[in-house]
Formats: sequence, C-alpha cells, structure tokens
Amino acid sequence: MNQEIKSLDKFLKNGISLENRTIQQIDFSNLAINWKSLLIKNATFLGCTFLKKDKLYLIEQGALVIDRPEGIPYDPFRKTLYTWHELLQGIPQTEDLKIFDHFQKTRYNPPINEALWQRIHDHAIDEALRDFIQMDESGMPKVRCIGIMGGHRVARKDISYKKVALLSKWLTEGGYIVVSGGGPGIMEAANLGAFLAGRSDNSVTDAIVHMSDAPSFVDQKFTDLAIEVFQSYTSDRASLAIPTWFYGHEPSNVFSTAIAKYFSNSIREDTLLAICMHGVIFAPGSAGTTQEIFMDAAQNHYGTYNFYSPMVFLGSDHYEHDTMIYPLLKRMARGQSYEKLLFLSDDLQAILDFIIDHPPVPTASREG
Repeated sequence: MNQEIKSLDKFLKNGISLENRTIQQIDFSNLAINWKSLLIKNATFLGCTFLKKDKLYLIEQGALVIDRPEGIPYDPFRKTLYTWHELLQGIPQTEDLKIFDHFQKTRYNPPINEALWQRIHDHAIDEALRDFIQMDESGMPKVRCIGIMGGHRVARKDISYKKVALLSKWLTEGGYIVVSGGGPGIMEAANLGAFLAGRSDNSVTDAIVHMSDAPSFVDQKFTDLAIEVFQSYTSDRASLAIPTWFYGHEPSNVFSTAIAKYFSNSIREDTLLAICMHGVIFAPGSAGTTQEIFMDAAQNHYGTYNFYSPMVFLGSDHYEHDTMIYPLLKRMARGQSYEKLLFLSDDLQAILDFIIDHPPVPTASREG
C-alpha cells in the first residue's frame, strides 16, 4: 500500500525504506540526506526540492520525481485545505480570483497538462479533506458532518437565511460539523451560524443586521461587511466549506474554518453529499439545490456509501406545494430503507430533534 509522507518529521521517522511511499512538498535542498542508505524503489516525490545531484540520483534509482509546475496560480500538491484568508488575500485581485481567471481561460477544453494539474490538485484536496473529517476505512467520518444546502441568491434579509444560521448554530453547539457549499446565500448562513456557536442567539440577529446593508453577493460591500463581523468575534468552532471554481464568480464566504475548493464541480458535489453521513438539510433553493436533492436521494436509494442518511427539508410551502419535490421523494422512497429518514418541517427545534434521533443507518451490505 502506498503511504504518504507530508512532513520532514514523518520522513525522518520512516526508517530506511521509502519503497511505495509518496513524499509530498518537503524541501531537502538544505538537508544532508544520505540517499544511498535508503531504499527508494517506486518512491514518488511530489513538489519536493532537492540538490541537483540528489534529484538525478533518485531518478536513476527508479524514483518518480514530479516538480511543482511553473506558470499556474495554484499549487497542485498542497497538503492542507484552504482558508478564506488565503483565498481572499490581495483584495480586490485575490488569490481566489486569480485562480478563477486562470481556470476560465480553458475551462471547457483544457490542454492536457492543465487538466492533469487540476486533477492532481483535486486529489490533494480529497486527501486533505479526509484528514480534516477523519475518514475511517468504512467511509464514515469520525466527525459528525451535517450538510446544509440552499439557494446562493438568498439575501441576508431573507427569513430563510436567519433560520439556517440559527439551526446551524444549534447543530454546532450539539457537536456536529456543519458543511456548506462555501458560497453566499444559504451557504454563508450555514457557516455564519457555526461561527457564532456558543454565543447567544441574538448574536445571529446582530450579525445579520450588520451585513444587511449589502444583502446580496453582487453588492459592493458584501465581503467587507462579513469580514467586519468575523473580526468582531472570536470563535473556536469548526465548520467546513466545499466550493468550486466552476462557480468561481461567487465569493467564498469568510465564516468557515476550512475550505475544500475543487476545480471539478461534479467531484465537489458528490463529495459534499457523501461525507454528510449524519444528514443533509435542504433550505429553499433553485435548480442547483434540486440537483443536489436528487443526487443525495440516489446515494440513499442505492446505499452507495454504506449508510443511509437523513434528508431534511426546511420550508413546507417550497418543498411540498411550490415544487412538490417532497411528495415525489416520499413516493420514490416508499418501501426503501431510507423512507423513515425523510423529514419536512418549518420548526427548527423539530428539525434539530429529528437529526439527533435519526443517526446514519448501516446498509445491509455494511451490516453483513
């Protein structure tokens, strides 16, 4: 089995064998490593730095050495998730915007090298995300992830925004990790609520009032007001955002602890739903949210990830009457193992209680 080595300390503790190991982003150029004393067959070095003679020796001995590429604004070999500070560095020409602009140039038909670097980058994000949620061998994260989905155009003044922020706050206070798509609207509300966990519910109202002068992400001070709220509080509560440069025109919100940002939107959406084993809450949204609902339903219907998970809908008028999505799902789930994991309500406490009372259910294959 190939094992990763991402730190010098782990490298030094690994012993004499680097066979079938992947060593990632370590600077060896100022270190006196006796490479001839190490077994390095089938070793892979990603984005590492060497003295020229050492690099040549490793290649001669059968190691695969891949340098970090020049001329691209992202690191395909990164070892950690992003933070909003990193992505928004350099406002208004942020690092996030530079990567998006680069991606836009060839997004529909990238040259082979660009496509490869993007896939390697997204794999690195996969690895960092698994570390963050502490994924076990069965595919169940050790941290209890709850996804919150909904419209990116939902304004900060909308009642759905406040409801989601409060629910997210309560879930975080209950020990769950809230996961959003990382953008504005309902996604921002989810991460905001998690950020304010441990404070009074009035803090949610105060934050929303402060940011309501720029209610939509197209407003000029949208991000500036959010940063002011962030700087007004201290928080040790974690939440996760999983956005994509496919929708890179949407600003990353500033309230998540870590950001797993992907180039591939399909991988991002599947991953987001797959890790939220303890449930997904769907607030009102449009076509994108509807797509996520049926992706989640398919994962549940076929037990794709070894567990059935709650699907909770916030907004009776929207999901039962306006779109009729909930009745359709209930009919599709009839007789299926996840039928009892569907829930619709406008009552935040009822939703919280349902999530607590309905943990993930192992599939038959998992039980066997």
